[in-house]
Amino acid sequence: MEYPVWQLSAFGGGFWIIVIAVLHVFVAHFAVGGGLFLVMTERRARKLGSQPMLDYLHRHTRFFLLLTMVFGGLSGVGIWLTISVLAPQATLLLVRTFAWGWATEWAFFAGEIAVLLVYYYGFDRLDPKTHLRVGFFYFLFAFLSLFTVNGIIDFMLTPGQWPVTLDFWDGFFNPTFWPALVLRLALGLLLAGLFGFATALGIPDADTRENVLRASLRWVVASAPVLLMSGWWYVGVLPPAVRDFVLRRSSEIAASRMAYPLLLVAVAVGSLALVSQLPLKVRRALAVLLLLLGLGIVGVFETVREAARKPWLVYGQIWSTDIRPSQAAPYDAPFLPRAKFAKVKLVTPQNGKQAGRELYAMQCLGCHSVGGPFKDIRDYTAHVGAAGIEAYLTGQGKLFTQMPPFLGSPEERAALAAYLAEDVNGRKPVPAKPANVAPAEVALPPFEATTAPYLLIGCNSLGVVAMAGCDGSFSLAVPGNTLNAVLIKRDVMPEVVTKDVTIAYEAPEGFKHPAKRLDFWKHAVTLSGRTLEPDVSTTGLRPDGVMTAGDKLFSAAGVPVSPYPDTGGVNPYPVFTLTAKDAKTGETLAVTKAVAPVSTEMRCFTCHGGSFAVDGETGVSGATAGSILALHDKRNGTDLAARAAAGGPVACQGCHPSESPNAGLAPRDGKDMLSLSAAIHGFHASYLSGENPKACGNCHPTAPDGVTQAQRDNHSAAGIGCVRCHGYMEDHALSLLVHEKAAGKKAAAWLMAPLAPRSVATVADVRPRAAWTQEPDCLTCHKDFTLPGKHATAFNTWTEDAAGLFRNRKEDTGNIPCAACHGSPHATFVAANGYGLDINNIPAMQYMGFPGVIGSSKRCDVCHTVEMQGGEVHHPNMERE
Repeated sequence: MEYPVWQLSAFGGGFWIIVIAVLHVFVAHFAVGGGLFLVMTERRARKLGSQPMLDYLHRHTRFFLLLTMVFGGLSGVGIWLTISVLAPQATLLLVRTFAWGWATEWAFFAGEIAVLLVYYYGFDRLDPKTHLRVGFFYFLFAFLSLFTVNGIIDFMLTPGQWPVTLDFWDGFFNPTFWPALVLRLALGLLLAGLFGFATALGIPDADTRENVLRASLRWVVASAPVLLMSGWWYVGVLPPAVRDFVLRRSSEIAASRMAYPLLLVAVAVGSLALVSQLPLKVRRALAVLLLLLGLGIVGVFETVREAARKPWLVYGQIWSTDIRPSQAAPYDAPFLPRAKFAKVKLVTPQNGKQAGRELYAMQCLGCHSVGGPFKDIRDYTAHVGAAGIEAYLTGQGKLFTQMPPFLGSPEERAALAAYLAEDVNGRKPVPAKPANVAPAEVALPPFEATTAPYLLIGCNSLGVVAMAGCDGSFSLAVPGNTLNAVLIKRDVMPEVVTKDVTIAYEAPEGFKHPAKRLDFWKHAVTLSGRTLEPDVSTTGLRPDGVMTAGDKLFSAAGVPVSPYPDTGGVNPYPVFTLTAKDAKTGETLAVTKAVAPVSTEMRCFTCHGGSFAVDGETGVSGATAGSILALHDKRNGTDLAARAAAGGPVACQGCHPSESPNAGLAPRDGKDMLSLSAAIHGFHASYLSGENPKACGNCHPTAPDGVTQAQRDNHSAAGIGCVRCHGYMEDHALSLLVHEKAAGKKAAAWLMAPLAPRSVATVADVRPRAAWTQEPDCLTCHKDFTLPGKHATAFNTWTEDAAGLFRNRKEDTGNIPCAACHGSPHATFVAANGYGLDINNIPAMQYMGFPGVIGSSKRCDVCHTVEMQGGEVHHPNMERE
């Protein structure tokens, strides 16, 4: 914000830091250990009186001087140049905080240079004792230089008490000072041995060569275990959050963390091989390989140290964007007006791409390149469009803190997302294309109000059963609708009939073989743990069958239904025929039809890439599912993607319990896991915070231009969306997470931390609820069964248990289910979408000839055979209907 940005789009800042810093650290540590190597080798040579060894040491000193002083000095200057232009504010903090420390280190470095020059040029001029003293003073200066720099460098990761005291010594002797000092010294000694291998192989005298090689081996073998133990010590003193990130939560660090001990073992084994009687050419090649492995050890350690700091340059003080948190608050305030060198100050439709380019330079370019070899931004964003990138930016730095939060207004966030999607990735926006939806004709069974002895009403327990449709990768829910039916014997006082009758259900033509187009049955054993015949659900039902009688209700729980007809295409609203018969005589008593809505319309590809799987309208594609599983593996350390690729898809509810009526499976693992609803909503809420109610349609099949149009009831027609009952995404997630937290689920607190409710003042005001068993109570808005107020909301008032749910509730006399007269949840009468009135209002259209609540408009004659004289038998205020 305070400084101009060095434009390095092809490489990004991180590339140059890695190249220059790792090479400099490699040489600088050799400068320390190599100094002691000079002294000890000279001492040995003079003790043995070996002139060939002294001649070797003189040549080695010349190489040492050129590499450490010339290249080391220039690369050190290169680091200062690079960090000062890439992160000027962080550099300034280090200079101001440790001004005298840097001055002291530069004094030690100057001493290094002077003494090393004396050591080299005095090799044949100084007497042995004086020359050894000079060599020892070189090592002392080199060690003191390392001592000083070590305190400053490790301050960046573990500032300790410095943020509170601002005391030089608190920052210098920070928590990682001593383990880092031991590790760096041991690393220098190991590198001294490796460079000793490389230069010793040029000694002409075989005995002297083998003598120096064996001595170099001792340096390597002695240093390797110290490096291993000090590395563990280093990680052990990290703050708990950083240590957890290093050991468990960072996939970037995981490879380096595993490589560190492997490289140490490889170096030790290679060193032992090098001193064996291998041909000289092979040994020289092996010496070069060992130096590269040593460079790898340096690179791995520096990678872990740098990555462990993320999202900070100086932990807790300056983000990797070179911005202080104190400068950025409030985070959602416009950023560009606060950036001194931004050319664009206000985002408009005309300058959106330019604004996005500036935002990228200021908040992304410090780490990411565009088409470069390191952290190419296209690798992270090319698979999604602007909407997906915008969601990533919304959630950035909230749950996974290796990146700082995006700073800026929603308009700026959209501008950056559009720039990345369109200019960087070449993904031009595709105009929304309405799904191919055509009104369906439903042949309603006849009903004669004056003569019909029975009335049969059917309904689905859910407004729509949602599946992912990617069972070859994972399953969110199994195929299984619950159809309910009420048989009423019409009379002066009608009677609900459940004895001595049977009610059969029958799928329409084209929907009798769902296994033809759904992959669930191919993977049923893996997903459900049982062998299922094609077209048989986990509850043992087929598309045609007989309902089970219950309390005033017949039910078929788990009817396998597919949104894909055998003939092709998509139809989320197959209409089943229900037939009631006398159990003794087989006489047909009544016939009706009921829709069994089912959908696979989930737009996961918006953020996870891929596309719809079927007809460009519905279904999670294999590419999208694979991306979801890979991300789950990355964030949770699982192996779901590999299992799915090997033919073992996963059932999400196999670990995450779900009380959904069509979940179909009991959890087999993970009893301490969040419920499936809490896990999904809780995770995604951080990425969808601040969205409007239309955001629900990104995941649920409620988009008005989608193939399902599941939000089709009278509430929708009145403009009452999801949030009036369930709350905004943050509210909805918090209500589930608060319940899970109270149940002792540890992940709940983590997911809750970034969220703030929008419908109530604080998290403490959010009432907990169990997914699927505690839902908004209808009577919160419809108090005493009256019309709701203009701004009434049911959020935060939940049913006590599953018995109070609309789909399970009965009217006051306990005879008629509410859904029988009012329609299914999310499809209450009058319900309408692109599939027509008959599809959505079958009972009303069959028995009254018009859409509406059964019995509305004084149509008591639907059930009663005489004219009723008023009264509110079913529930209060019903006569107004």
